[in-house]
Amino acid sequence: MDDIEAIKQLKARYFRTMDSKDWAAMRQVLCDDVVMDSTDSGGSVIAGGDDCIRFLQQAIGEVVTVHHGHMPEIELTSATTANGIWAMEDMLRWPDGRELHGYGHYIETYDKSDACWRIKTLKLTRLRIDMTEPRG
Repeated sequence: MDDIEAIKQLKARYFRTMDSKDWAAMRQVLCDDVVMDSTDSGGSVIAGGDDCIRFLQQAIGEVVTVHHGHMPEIELTSATTANGIWAMEDMLRWPDGRELHGYGHYIETYDKSDACWRIKTLKLTRLRIDMTEPRG
């Protein structure tokens, strides 16, 4: 498999493991020193693979989520590094009935070690967020 296809499959695993709450498998898509930045969408910056997983478990562990990534722009910058931008759409439903429907982009870097690509940095940006309050 070529590197660009491997990065596409990596991102597909990221979305699938997030939505299925398979935290152990999701940890495998992240570099140990990953940096996740969601400040542009009201969040924070989290560094370290284990800390990122703990954050996600707390933030969306009880939330039903659906994430879709579209139209990847992937650039190989060396034999072991790459950049990517993904258009994204997500839907989240909290146990109390609140819902978020979001649109934006993931801006990422990737690192290849031991013949395996992983996410090195991830920045989530939002173009639009539609929030729905619980009914009743």
